[in-house]
Amino acid sequence: MTHTTTDSATDEQRSKRAVVLLSGGMDSATAAAEARDRGYEIYALHTSYGQRTADRELECARRLADEFDAADFLRIETGHLSAIGASSLTDDALAVDDADLESDEIPSSYVPFRNANLLSMAVSYAEANDCGAVFIGAHSEDFSGYPDCRPAFFEAFERVVDVGTKPETEISIEAPFVDWSKTDIAEHGVDLAVPYEHTWSCYRENQPACGTCDACAFRLQAFQNVGVRDPIEYAERPSYVDDA
Repeated sequence: MTHTTTDSATDEQRSKRAVVLLSGGMDSATAAAEARDRGYEIYALHTSYGQRTADRELECARRLADEFDAADFLRIETGHLSAIGASSLTDDALAVDDADLESDEIPSSYVPFRNANLLSMAVSYAEANDCGAVFIGAHSEDFSGYPDCRPAFFEAFERVVDVGTKPETEISIEAPFVDWSKTDIAEHGVDLAVPYEHTWSCYRENQPACGTCDACAFRLQAFQNVGVRDPIEYAERPSYVDDA
């Protein structure tokens, strides 16, 4: 797939097009499945910003775009978040912490104001292609640690979109899982037949997933909670549920 800018769409066509921020992870894959289930034609946007597992994430995002029959796949490579630093995802000098599922502290993996950057690009892409929505897979366990995943953030950003785009542009910011747990997402994704074997969540490794960083832990716990074996390969598969 190559990126193309479409001609002006009718209101009906616009309402059926959506940009999906497709990182290649489990949440974004489920968001893409949700968008498709709602009848949207998907315009997939993937960003590489210097994260440790960028190559694997891109591979997964491309495969998912094919699986969801996306109308377009746009990869944007930007180094500014990595250059800014202050995140263990982009700075090799900072260690990726082991999972602490009970912590209320903002983790070292937080990339300062990342979602505002990603959503800005997604809205530009959406406006250029007459899309009526932007989907992002953020959820409640994210916003406990990441301030730019909170419901109030998405509500405020939608107001920015209303003010900062053309008068005729109508783009909603869709965060369908914002009040859900990771377990809720896994259960919903299994129901929607999301191809989780083509997703990647690990913060540390391209292959196999470590199994012990925050992202791996929340993912494994979710699958363990719903009684489904996570289909990707792990170096370790610790139990993250009490009765497992």
